[in-house]
Amino acid sequence: MAEHLYLNDLAINLSKAIIDGLRALGGAQIEYPIYGKLTPLDLAGAFCLLFLTFIFNGFVKIFLSRKIKQARQDSKEVKHHFLRIADQPLYLFIWLIALYLAFIPILLKLPEDWKPVTRLVSNLLDLGLFLALIWLFMRMTRILEKRLSLWASRTTSKLDDLLVPLAGKCLRIVLPILGIIFALPVLKLPPEYSDVIEKGTGIMIIGMIAWVLMAAINVAQNVLLLEHDISVADNLRARKIHTQVKLVVKTLHVAVCFFTIASILMLFQQVRHVGASLLASAGIAGIIAGIAAQQTLANLFAGFQIAFAQPLRQGDVVVVEGAWGTIEEITLTFVVVHVWDDTRLVLPLSYFITKPFQNWTRVSSQILGSVFVWVDYTFPVEAGRQALKQIVETNPLWDKRFWNLQVSDASEKTMQLRVLATSADSSKSWDLRCKIREDFIAFIQQHHPQSLPRLRAKLDSPPDKIAADDQKN
Repeated sequence: MAEHLYLNDLAINLSKAIIDGLRALGGAQIEYPIYGKLTPLDLAGAFCLLFLTFIFNGFVKIFLSRKIKQARQDSKEVKHHFLRIADQPLYLFIWLIALYLAFIPILLKLPEDWKPVTRLVSNLLDLGLFLALIWLFMRMTRILEKRLSLWASRTTSKLDDLLVPLAGKCLRIVLPILGIIFALPVLKLPPEYSDVIEKGTGIMIIGMIAWVLMAAINVAQNVLLLEHDISVADNLRARKIHTQVKLVVKTLHVAVCFFTIASILMLFQQVRHVGASLLASAGIAGIIAGIAAQQTLANLFAGFQIAFAQPLRQGDVVVVEGAWGTIEEITLTFVVVHVWDDTRLVLPLSYFITKPFQNWTRVSSQILGSVFVWVDYTFPVEAGRQALKQIVETNPLWDKRFWNLQVSDASEKTMQLRVLATSADSSKSWDLRCKIREDFIAFIQQHHPQSLPRLRAKLDSPPDKIAADDQKN
């Protein structure tokens, strides 16, 4: 209680003044002990002090409301924001002091058995004042974040829009944890809890650092991907950067989690002994772990190969296991292929290192599509070429690079026409090929129906008819 000596003296003098006033108003008849030296007049004095605090708090609230309104009208934003964030912690501060001043004189008149309660009240006052201060700082961080966001919105750089929320989130996490750490000594817990407090403090610090590192990694990822949009048509470099960055970020997340758990476990002496025992048998454990995690390690190394050798990237169009689709997600262990029929094909990373697959966008998203049509030998190829010129060159899906029509094959019954046409990407190529096929078949049906594939049969004369013809000759 020595640390609150001045508050105790103020509480005793204030209580004495209120009791003297109540006694003068005719309260002397209730001045008799009810428990130790405590009298009903002491309780009445405490409630009078709380009532006066209620009135004082109301006046302060009215005063601050007027000041806030005046600052808003005068466009004094800094003053307005400061008053807005300071009012609630100020009310808490007033009531904490008032409760202490009201009840300490009562507790001091109780028997010696109540001294632990008095000490607890003193500690709670320290803790409450400390939490009020932390609360004020947290509210100030929100205002600071809003001011920084307003400043960032006025700049042309998008980097500010990413760093400002990171700073705000970090402050909102760091300040409460630091507040708890610094508040623990204020509680003056018994020495037997020192080990628990030490380990709990260490865990909170490690967790705080891990959270800040995770948030910083995510912001770094957003910064690196900010200028690389994969939604544009020519997105080869963007998809390359996205694939590398996301794989590296996922690896860093795993590394941070691993070192966080390891650091927390190393705080406990028992785990250190277990670690020493495991270290003694590290050779056998390493062999067993290597055999058990062989496939996992293969996928992990395959992920690094994919990230830097880039046989495929996020957003690539591939044909794998007979399915056509796009690379939707690349994790540390598997790849998700979004198939054209909206199903997902999930394959391990090692598959793309050990088995062949088609990558239609490995070098560029531009693609050459083909259409095959079987027609009769009577079909006029040059007329078909002129009709195809109109079909292809008027279609907006054609990228104006190349098209042609050739007779690519022939059988004893029909000949095969191959149409080639270029497009900006595989999706447009599919639609273009379907449209060419539809319009070209419609052209054949309308202008050269006799050239559609058909079967020819030669009917030989019967033997008796042949013999009769020979006699006539």
